[in-house]
Amino acid sequence: GGGPAGVTSAIYAARAGLKPMVIAPPVGGQLMSKGVSVENYPGIPEASGGDIIKLMKKQAMKYSTTFEEETVLSVDLSKRPFVITTNTSAFTAHALVLATGADSRWLGVPGEEDFKGGGVSSCATCDGFLFSGKPVVVVGGGDTAMEDALVLARTSTAVTLIHRRDSFRASKVLAEAVMANPKITIMWNSTVQEFKGAEGGMLNTVVVQSTTDASNVTEVPADAAFVAIGHIPNTDIVKEQLEMNAAGYLVTRPGSTSCSVDGVFAAGDVADWVYRQAVTSAGSGSQAALDAERWLSETMLGGDTEEAESEECVPEDYESWSMKQIKKVFKEMGIDAAAECRGCMEKSQFIEVLCRHGGAP
Repeated sequence: GGGPAGVTSAIYAARAGLKPMVIAPPVGGQLMSKGVSVENYPGIPEASGGDIIKLMKKQAMKYSTTFEEETVLSVDLSKRPFVITTNTSAFTAHALVLATGADSRWLGVPGEEDFKGGGVSSCATCDGFLFSGKPVVVVGGGDTAMEDALVLARTSTAVTLIHRRDSFRASKVLAEAVMANPKITIMWNSTVQEFKGAEGGMLNTVVVQSTTDASNVTEVPADAAFVAIGHIPNTDIVKEQLEMNAAGYLVTRPGSTSCSVDGVFAAGDVADWVYRQAVTSAGSGSQAALDAERWLSETMLGGDTEEAESEECVPEDYESWSMKQIKKVFKEMGIDAAAECRGCMEKSQFIEVLCRHGGAP
């Protein structure tokens, strides 16, 4: 995984003298796909999710982390070392950190994709403050929807909660708190049919239809809509190999990030169905790397890194090089940078490719 959990884990692992490889598609992940600014990540007052990931990757590459921009198709945990098969190749690893995240469930209605980043969101904690003083909508009937509605009621002028049934499946305490809040209006037995917006690409209307009377269609004014109907953890690649809960999230051992198979660790939303924040994912990524490093040392699988460190390619050695010099070395070594670093733009990325081949001769 290439989100905050996976990249943070790589930074910690690399600084511990290990040789981390991050396998993830070049685009994807909750943070990477956010179209609005992220304003609640410590130390970064405001940036897009993609920019934050770029900063994390640059820091990881500084410590010789290898990035393979591929999609993992399967993982075989029955073999030692583990075998990770991607869409183009296969890799082996003594330890594995699973940081594949969890995808939001979406409604699949017209306008939803068009207005993601323009008012349609799946995270009220992340984006709710951006719509302070404005009317918003929440879709769902579980605990997450209740919590979102209550959080938004503090900053928004009005919250309309849309639920397809005539009662909530949420806990009694949360449901009662929502129904007692004067700023929250509940639309029972209703479903969203469409999201509409203005020319500027921002949401301004949610079209709602009654489930008991199809002719009863209401257009609800809203500057934002928060879809809170659950998440799908990305754990298919290890299904029936690791312990999971009923919802498919990875189960870790108490006080640890280790999974039910020794040498496998979980970080981020793939094992977190409660918080689901970039900062908590990054924190668990550091924990997973520390747990992995400790396990490798205890099982004597970390190897003798002293000799490797003496021959290690250090990216800082090439920071003063021009791109012309780097490309000349690529040509001499027969390295196809375009194939190995698709979409690379920054010099640090090309230096990472050079280090992957052991550095300049």
